[in-house]
Amino acid sequence: MNTQLNDMVLRADRPTDEAALRRLALMDSTRPLRGRALVAEVAGKPVAAIDLTDGRVVADPFEHTAEVVELLRVRAERSLPHRKHSVLDRLRVAA
Repeated sequence: MNTQLNDMVLRADRPTDEAALRRLALMDSTRPLRGRALVAEVAGKPVAAIDLTDGRVVADPFEHTAEVVELLRVRAERSLPHRKHSVLDRLRVAA
């Protein structure tokens, strides 16, 4: 995974990510994310995302994403300082 982490990008979602995020949710056997999200790309491919509204995560089950998801959670905590406590609480429940 270290090689992949070297090629990883964490970024805000874009309108063009809708299909990829739906595909991740389908592969992860969960409902699609509804709010704004942070997306993790490895080698240009979305492999995980976290909803900034409720802290839910979708991830590609065929990739090693545990470290990527942890980084998304840390970034989500830092991205919303005014809502930090509610996001942190939701992330803890989701974990």
